[in-house]
Amino acid sequence: MIITLAFAQAAGGAAAQTSPMAGFVGIAPFILIFVAFYFLMIRPQQKRMKTLQASISSMKKNDTVVTAGGLVGKVVSVDDVYANIEIAPTVKVKVVKATIVEVQPLGGKPAND
Repeated sequence: MIITLAFAQAAGGAAAQTSPMAGFVGIAPFILIFVAFYFLMIRPQQKRMKTLQASISSMKKNDTVVTAGGLVGKVVSVDDVYANIEIAPTVKVKVVKATIVEVQPLGGKPAND
């Protein structure tokens, strides 16, 4: 029984004397996963948001917009926070510019009628 305890103590002492590289090898998969998420998900989303913000800030009269609620209309007027859009010939709606998800400039995509 004393010999078994001696072997157990020797094994514990050998495990405590591992190299510092073992700690890095244990955390390396997490670092690789974060790098993959950054280049595949975070960075493209940031680029998309930057282009959307630029198009919203340069929005002007007669541009076609799509809101987050699904309304499609033509811009009638724009101020700092709101945009008035015309969704039918006599129907104008005031929307918050932050809810606009797409801006198509005048003469953008043609309809497939």
